[in-house]
Amino acid sequence: MNSKRDVPVQDQRRPVGYLQLIRSNVDFRYLWVGQIVSLFGDWFNLIASAALVAQLTQSGLAVGGLFVVRMVAQFVGTQVGGVAADRYNRKLLLISTDLARAVIVFGFLFVRSPDHVWLLYALTILLMAISGVFFPTRSAILPDITTKRELGTANALSSTTWSVTLAIGAALGGFVAGQWGIYQAFAIDALTFLVSAGLIARMRYDAPLTEVAAGLKAVTQDYLNGFRYLRREPDVLFITLHLGAIGLFIAGGIANVAMARVSQTIFVIGEGGGTGLGLLFAIVGLGTGVGPLLSRLLTGDRGPALRRSLAPMYLLGSLGLAVAATLASFEMVMLGMFLRGFAVGGIWVFSTQLLYQLVDDKLLGRVLSMQIAMFTLASAISAAFAGWALDSTALKLDGLFRLMALGGLIPALLWLAWMRLGQPKEAVPTPSPDGDEWRPIE
Repeated sequence: MNSKRDVPVQDQRRPVGYLQLIRSNVDFRYLWVGQIVSLFGDWFNLIASAALVAQLTQSGLAVGGLFVVRMVAQFVGTQVGGVAADRYNRKLLLISTDLARAVIVFGFLFVRSPDHVWLLYALTILLMAISGVFFPTRSAILPDITTKRELGTANALSSTTWSVTLAIGAALGGFVAGQWGIYQAFAIDALTFLVSAGLIARMRYDAPLTEVAAGLKAVTQDYLNGFRYLRREPDVLFITLHLGAIGLFIAGGIANVAMARVSQTIFVIGEGGGTGLGLLFAIVGLGTGVGPLLSRLLTGDRGPALRRSLAPMYLLGSLGLAVAATLASFEMVMLGMFLRGFAVGGIWVFSTQLLYQLVDDKLLGRVLSMQIAMFTLASAISAAFAGWALDSTALKLDGLFRLMALGGLIPALLWLAWMRLGQPKEAVPTPSPDGDEWRPIE
């Protein structure tokens, strides 16, 4: 399925820098710029959808329901996306999902009254389900358009791009929705998907479209084979579970609920705490972007170093949450959120890089989709728990932060136990004509 560029052997053996990757790999550049454009659109849609629901219903429950719907729909979509990414042409799949999302987002323009809120929820379900197909496919196509020497750089840069758009896109989306109007934000979102599809279409990727007519039985078998593979490969399963762990304990929905409560009840900056919440999201985005970039200077893409870094990252995340739990000042909370974001970014990028090294391309889409699905499901569960605990129990905000800090120690200890007592596998480079092959140690 690969569509590699012709690169001299000596160049493939050298470490690849971020700017070097962007300049030299035109196919990745098209995918990366498309990612930037579409992610900005995603944040526009999130802000505009939440604002529209709040405006039409005047209900906090309705707004909360929107976030739950988004997470659950994306979780379902990723289950389909993993099989699709391994069965069909990944480039055509990315283009198709971008075009479908553009059409769906234009549908948001017809939501004009409280009677139309059901339509907004229905469109959101479709949009996030298709996004659930797009994201694992985009991750799975990275090894197809990069050399092994470029893959780690591409993975880290893609994660950082998500973080930067989080830091900037949400604020920009709020500005557009507030100054130009909610519906203008939806229109811009739809256009970003069209631009992304056009950029991806320019990638050189000639893998044939296969098995399009496969029946439900074959597709279901492919899906189940992904689970069987994880059952046979406990090391890959443990690595895949890292995103679920951060979604359940230190990131995801529980962190979003905590930050929203801080900005609305403790340190209220701007109307309704909106400015403070935006600053907290921005500092988290900065942390998740800087984390893997700086940490990768020490680990490179070496499997053993990546593995050893995961437990310290959890400890750093717990430290950040403990700092935030003091609630001594808004600046202290921001410092804690930066440290937590730094750790989360490192865990996300390093665990994904390990999967790239260990999982065969024919199964990569399904494994990556399960990784994202676990994060999404864990985020939904943790958000529901945080909302219930703060509203219905004696747990206060500082206690929630401390609970998260303690929770971060659980996956750290489990990972250390697996590293010592389990059977971890490592991917090492093996000699080949182009110097670009990897194999797992059995």
